[in-house]
Amino acid sequence: MSCSNCRNGADGTPRGCQSNGNCGVGGCGPLTVFDWLEGVALPTGQTAFDVVEVRFKANRKGFYRGSSQLEIQVGDVVVLDADHGYDVGVVSLRGELVKAQMSAKRVKDDHEIRKVTRKAAQEDIDTWQQASMREVETISESRKIIKSLGLQMKLADVEFQGDNKKATFYYTAEVRVDFRLLVRDLAAAFGIRVEMRQIGARQEAARVGGIGVCGRELCCSSWLKDFRSVSTSAARYQQMSLNPQKLAGQCGKLKCCLNFELDQYVEAVSEFPSPNTKIKLKEGRAFVFKMDIFKRLVYLNAPDGAGNGPVAVSLEDMKELMAMNERGEYPVNLKDFMQTEEPDEVDEVYSNVVGQDSVTRFDEERKRNRNKRSGRRNQGKKRPASEAKPQSGDRPKGPKGEAKEGGEKPNRNKRRPNKRRGPKAPNSDASK
Repeated sequence: MSCSNCRNGADGTPRGCQSNGNCGVGGCGPLTVFDWLEGVALPTGQTAFDVVEVRFKANRKGFYRGSSQLEIQVGDVVVLDADHGYDVGVVSLRGELVKAQMSAKRVKDDHEIRKVTRKAAQEDIDTWQQASMREVETISESRKIIKSLGLQMKLADVEFQGDNKKATFYYTAEVRVDFRLLVRDLAAAFGIRVEMRQIGARQEAARVGGIGVCGRELCCSSWLKDFRSVSTSAARYQQMSLNPQKLAGQCGKLKCCLNFELDQYVEAVSEFPSPNTKIKLKEGRAFVFKMDIFKRLVYLNAPDGAGNGPVAVSLEDMKELMAMNERGEYPVNLKDFMQTEEPDEVDEVYSNVVGQDSVTRFDEERKRNRNKRSGRRNQGKKRPASEAKPQSGDRPKGPKGEAKEGGEKPNRNKRRPNKRRGPKAPNSDASK
């Protein structure tokens, strides 16, 4: 554990997580509850609450009644009473805070609460782990069976019971599904009791989990417990683009985080004028183009026929313009009320330590010196008139094989000497 408030003594030994089993949050998993009453003595004459909270797969939790003969601590693996056989879970909370959790989930403290049978032995834990290892293969095979039957449903998850004799299949469907044949085929294929449970799209995302566009774990799988309705008006108040692909979460519904700051946006927008507000000017009319609630600016478009772009006006000046129109005063234009937006100051303290090379090092063209090659040194010099190359029409004609006037015909196939190799060594026979 790395929790700063979960220490045991001066040596800093963590409690829970394969230690004493007294972790205040029941481990590092999601949807945990911090037991801030841990270590607080009960009033005189009051007994401890005997119901404990038990955590299962995918943050599913249940309440079970313990026994006075069992000393149950947070983090213990316990065997629980079930409809058929038994189940295995991990204790996540105990004490007086369990009452608050039961009240929040509307669970009554009556005889319907099942009991904790005993603490799990090593054999029970081994059977529990074997059942968990079957879940991935069961999901794959079950989807093949569903496809062969042609059912319009989507299998989201499978959770085996701790005794490896029963499994709960969680699915989503938009229409009513008759899965009687499916239950028979699943029971015959896996040799277990089958329970089908339909869930919604948001519950599916909470069970499967994932990473949101913010880069963090999904809220529904980490801390969010209740799912409230989200409407497109929340996006309109926040002046967001009504793009379904950007507003939808992993579940395909509108993101729950659209409601997180909605109250602050509604309060801020109430100070601004209506988007249908019109400002009368001597040059024409100006309409509200958009509003920036962070900078407290209102953008007005150009009057009719003026051809100018949007003009930024402060919220105070906008209210003054509206008051002038109510008094029958019409300004000439918006130049006196225009706000100039200054660019943000660049923080020069930060320095890029990743790459020290200039980003403009490839902007200038490389200067190529074409005369550096040995064979083109005299390319730029002009030839004298006596050595000028004759024109194609002035070439002297002679018999084939005879030398023309002005010297021998140069041998074009003669290889040029390679100056890099150096002079050729003399022949040993000729020196003798």
